[in-house]
Amino acid sequence: MTRRIAQQRTAKAHKAAAGSAVALTAGLALVVGTAGTGQAATVPSVDGTQTAPSCGAMQGAATAPADSQAPSVTAVGTAGQKISYGLASQAPIGLWSSSSVTLRTPVSKGMVRLDVSSRGFSTDSLEVQRYVPQTHRWVDLNTSPGSGSWPQHGVFSFPVSAAASPRHPYTVALRLQDLDRPGSLTVAASVNDGHGHTYRAAARTATATRPAVTVSGWQRGTTLVRGGAARDLTLTVKNTTNRAYPALNATYFAYGQGKAQALVPKDLVLKEYQPGRGWVRISLLPNGCDPGMAVQLRPTGKAPLAPGATAVYRLRLAVAKSAPGDVTHADAGLSVGNGELPFTSQEVPFAIRGGR
Repeated sequence: MTRRIAQQRTAKAHKAAAGSAVALTAGLALVVGTAGTGQAATVPSVDGTQTAPSCGAMQGAATAPADSQAPSVTAVGTAGQKISYGLASQAPIGLWSSSSVTLRTPVSKGMVRLDVSSRGFSTDSLEVQRYVPQTHRWVDLNTSPGSGSWPQHGVFSFPVSAAASPRHPYTVALRLQDLDRPGSLTVAASVNDGHGHTYRAAARTATATRPAVTVSGWQRGTTLVRGGAARDLTLTVKNTTNRAYPALNATYFAYGQGKAQALVPKDLVLKEYQPGRGWVRISLLPNGCDPGMAVQLRPTGKAPLAPGATAVYRLRLAVAKSAPGDVTHADAGLSVGNGELPFTSQEVPFAIRGGR
């Protein structure tokens, strides 16, 4: 997946989740390695590696890199349907969900249109792509943005020409994902055949869901003392969807800014419990263009995270005695995702006092 696509997804998700804390939004951008103008793209990890900062505007085309393994394409619908549309019953957030359109009528310079209605999230947070066999790439569909600040109807389309017939159907592989929050989406597909005819497929509905994520041991108003005792918190991820998460990851991020100084990685002592090793300090890595910092936590349990399985991350946080005295509050959070696709985040802010 190119940085451009990741940036588009993050921008859409943030737009859909308008009203979230600024620091949390900045933390999410840091976590997935994407950034808007003036914000670095840094991907922290447990081995200390990170990508180079990139503080400029987004660059590149909205096209994923070539995929050596083409998706499985199977015709959907019946021989009597001019156009048929297929969609799984669940669309877990953080995973691409397969979809497809099958044509059984000739189309010349026509247009396939997907009218999408959503409940629980904005259609602006929905990403839909089609697979282009000639280039072995996934390409974003054309979009017509919905109206209002929280649109619940959007249109996705792509051009098509096919010598299709009932005996020789033509199928286009699609994939989609909701970037925001749980809900449902209904897709009504249609095709203009380029000869003045429009054919419609039966609408399909899917539930957008995600694993259950809970944070325990941390409350609003938690206060840490410079050079004082640490506080424990536990992140629990249970896969309540019907699909496995093959690349489950979790990230801790923090941001603390005073009038003249800001927190830097050495000011926070973050430890993670690792079976067989006990509590191990993990190094937060700085963002390249602002005082934020983050680290990807070590994976727990078996991968992939199967339906019904649970992953647990145990953390211990303290503020170093060297932390600047004019920083009295830190915005922090935990983000959980699958690969580069985050599906939820939770704020775990804390106050800082004393010790100097």
